[in-house]
Parts: sequence; C-alpha cells; structure tokens
Amino acid sequence: MLLIAAVFIAVAGLTLVVGYYLSQPSKRVQNRLQKYAQLQREVLPRREELELSFWERVIRPGLQKMAVLFVKLTPLGVKDSIRKRLILAGRPFDLEAKEFLALQGNLMAVLPGIILGGLMIAGVSLNTALMYSLIFGFAGFVIPRFLLSKKISERQKKMQQALPDVLDLLTVSVEAGLGFDSALVRVVDKIAGPISEEFERLLQEIRMGKPRRDAMRDLGERTNVEDLTNFITAIVQADKLGVSIGKVLRVQSKQIRQKRRQRAEAQAMKAPIKMLLPLVFFIFPTLFIILLGPAAIKVMNSLMGL
Repeated sequence: MLLIAAVFIAVAGLTLVVGYYLSQPSKRVQNRLQKYAQLQREVLPRREELELSFWERVIRPGLQKMAVLFVKLTPLGVKDSIRKRLILAGRPFDLEAKEFLALQGNLMAVLPGIILGGLMIAGVSLNTALMYSLIFGFAGFVIPRFLLSKKISERQKKMQQALPDVLDLLTVSVEAGLGFDSALVRVVDKIAGPISEEFERLLQEIRMGKPRRDAMRDLGERTNVEDLTNFITAIVQADKLGVSIGKVLRVQSKQIRQKRRQRAEAQAMKAPIKMLLPLVFFIFPTLFIILLGPAAIKVMNSLMGL
C-alpha cells in the first residue's frame, strides 16, 4: 500500500515538473506576442497617418489652426452664405466654411507676399511690385469663389441631366409594387452621381427618424435644382393628399422630359448667335485672305510693273 502511494506521489510530482517546464515556452511566446502587439499599436497610427493624402495630413490641419483668426474677422452672414454654397457644391474635400475662409485668406495674404518678395529680389521697382501683388491678392480672393461657383453649376447640371432617368426608374419600381423608399434604394443602387448621393442621404435621414416631408424639403434646399424641387413638392403634396405616387411620378417624368427637350431646342436656337463672333473675327478674315490674296498680289505686281 505504501509502495502504491509512493508511486502515485512520484508520478504526480513528475507531472507537475514536466507541466511547469512545458508551460515556460508558451509564456515566453506569449510575452513576445504581447511585445509585438504593443509595437503594432504604436506603428499603426503612424502608418494610417502616412496613408492619408497630403491634403489631409498637412494642408487641412494647417487650415483648421488658422481658421480661428479668419472666422473672427468674417461677418456672420458671409460665413452662412459660404456654408450654404459648400453644401450646394457637395462639400468638396469635406471643406467647412471656416476652412474655406482660411484657404481664401491665405491665398490673399501669402500669394501677394511671395510675388512682392520675388519681384523685389528681381530688381523690379516698388510701385510695379505692389501693383502685381495687389492683382494676385485680388486673384486669391476671386479664384476660390469662382471654382466653388463652377463646382455648384456642374453638380446641378449633372443632377438635372440624370433626373429623367431617375424618375423613370422610380416610376417602374413603384408601379411594380415597391414602396417609395424601396424604389429610392433601387435608384441609389443602379444610378451613380450626385443625385444618387443626395437620395442616399435622404434615406439615411428617414431611417434616423426624420419625417419624409422634412427630409425631402431639406433635399430641395441642398440641391437648389428647379426640376428636382418641383418633383419634391409634387411628392410631398401627393403624400399629404393621399394621391397615388405612381401617377404623380409618371406625370413628373413626362413634364421633365418635355422641359429637357425645350432646353435643348433653346440651346440649338442660340447656336447661330454664338457662332457669329468666331465667324466674324476668325473664319471670314481667313476666307478673304484665301480668296482675295492672289488677286491682290497680281494687282500689286502689275502696279509695280508700271
């Protein structure tokens, strides 16, 4: 009996010793893994930062730091106007109003300073250097606003061009039995572009609990496209009065296609007037030179022969 107990104790002790030694490598591996994980946590933020664009890493943080000064110097009405225009432009580069003001202010201040310093180093007179720096300062004020206006007009034009196809798809989807929100989801999936992005935001606002009427009115304010605003008004009225949305969509689609045809006809009627200036100043002089040039040369030669 004592022999059996001794053997049992010896086996148990041997098991403990072997288990202890076997556990040591796993602990060492675990420690190394923990060190590696800590190193990864330190490296990943730096790697993610380097993967960002130069705009996100350098320019935008600088604009955000300088925006405080420009926001204080700018009237509230101007800031609100720029904020609305940035929304109409689709928030290019995710710009906020204060960042746009900082960008504009830097172009107005830094660009003239560089031009002034460069011209002074080149030996240009002070009056001339000041004149050029003022010109570039004015350009620094005008160019960002011009580019923003151009972005707004391009975005609105794209939405206006895509609207008839969107309404056709909405009409087919609703008449096939889908609800209006489900039809909007289908439009977002099938059609790309600014209008699809706006409809996606509309759906997100509805899912977050905003009433559909309010969300659609906000959509009209964000886009400021006449045809889209008329469409939104018709849908809101149909929803309020209980009219079939399918019929409203079909009528709206027909009207918008008629308007697009009328715009195309108006553009075609303006084409001859737009072609008049190039004809008078570029094409007609060339034709006169080609047709009358040889005759003029012969007349001059005959006169010189006399």
